[in-house]
Amino acid sequence: MSGLNKIAIQVGEFEFESEGSQLEVDEKFAQFKEEGLWNIITERLEEAKDMTVDATNATIQSNEIPERGMKFRTLVENCSLEGKPDQVLGALHYLRDIEGLNDCPPRVINALFEEANIDPPGNLSLYINRLREKDLLTIPKVHGDKNRFAELTEAGRKHLETKAKK
Repeated sequence: MSGLNKIAIQVGEFEFESEGSQLEVDEKFAQFKEEGLWNIITERLEEAKDMTVDATNATIQSNEIPERGMKFRTLVENCSLEGKPDQVLGALHYLRDIEGLNDCPPRVINALFEEANIDPPGNLSLYINRLREKDLLTIPKVHGDKNRFAELTEAGRKHLETKAKK
């Protein structure tokens, strides 16, 4: 190791660069901070961050994605739920565990997909039955065989957790 250190920071027209020993770089950076330029740079960065957040919010509003749809879409993206069966599993998790719904008829599930600007699954019964066969969903016996009361099994929750960690 050569013992040479270097730091370079540029934000707009403000620039700081220092090269030398760790002590020299630290002293020059401390002087730079004392001159008040560091405060200006951090303010500019904060302004840029705020402008990005504002632009993102404006984009979301212009796309007219409701907050509920945006939250579900975020869940789908963060958990990498690419296939419709996984998306249906995620929708049931969202509706039952996050929103607290016990009765999730197809129109409610499809509406959630539409609010998130994600193509609805279409034949929900097909997906729900496949997820039941894989022991990812169950329907409590008190509800007979009505898919609208499907809920995640422990294996279903673990499946979503595994997807989220990838």
